[in-house]
Amino acid sequence: MRDILTAGLTALELDTAAAPQLERYAALLLEKNRVMNLTAITGERDVATLHLLDCAALLTQADMRGKTVIDVGTGAGFPGMVLAILEPSARFTLLDSLGKRVDFLREVCEQLGLKNVTCVHARAEEFAAGHRERFDIATSRAVAQLNVLSELTLPLVKVGGLFAAMKSTSTDEEIAAARSAIAQLGGQLAGCTDYPVPETDVIHRIVRIEKVRPTPKQFPRAFARIKKAPLV
Repeated sequence: MRDILTAGLTALELDTAAAPQLERYAALLLEKNRVMNLTAITGERDVATLHLLDCAALLTQADMRGKTVIDVGTGAGFPGMVLAILEPSARFTLLDSLGKRVDFLREVCEQLGLKNVTCVHARAEEFAAGHRERFDIATSRAVAQLNVLSELTLPLVKVGGLFAAMKSTSTDEEIAAARSAIAQLGGQLAGCTDYPVPETDVIHRIVRIEKVRPTPKQFPRAFARIKKAPLV
């Protein structure tokens, strides 16, 4: 796995010295995956490419040096844990609603000696109540539609900050449909970049949304309301 990681990080022009820590993270992930569902991808090469290198590619689209970053719906730590390993100057908050996943992420931080990560067990819309517009950058690799993701993330981002959503390339209609919601939440679509996942033939997409105005205080709504009546 280390050779794949090193080659992929080289292609991304990122620090290859992080490869051993990324490899250790992958080992902890696969070990824990035997007893709880963290990932459906279990082959070492696929974990290295489709998880680790895919997440690492986000650093080519967003400058996180010295920034405060929140990863909303981080799951097994994607992309937040990968980014924290690769960019130690940034401070990361990994947010997830499932306590067992957060416990695993805390174990990873302890095992890897990561000091720039805070793991939080909370729902995004509840966490926002006490952390509005606190972060320079928000990320998400969650599967929710972009209008829903934007309501969960943009309230957390400072004016002048960025929300970077990791998506598939088949999201043109989803992005177009989210434009009004993004505007209502104080955001503005800044562009999309399709990128090759290193060491694969896979193409993924990063959607960049700039925070240009404060989010109105009524957002985010309760999740049941967001789900029942997404912003349009």
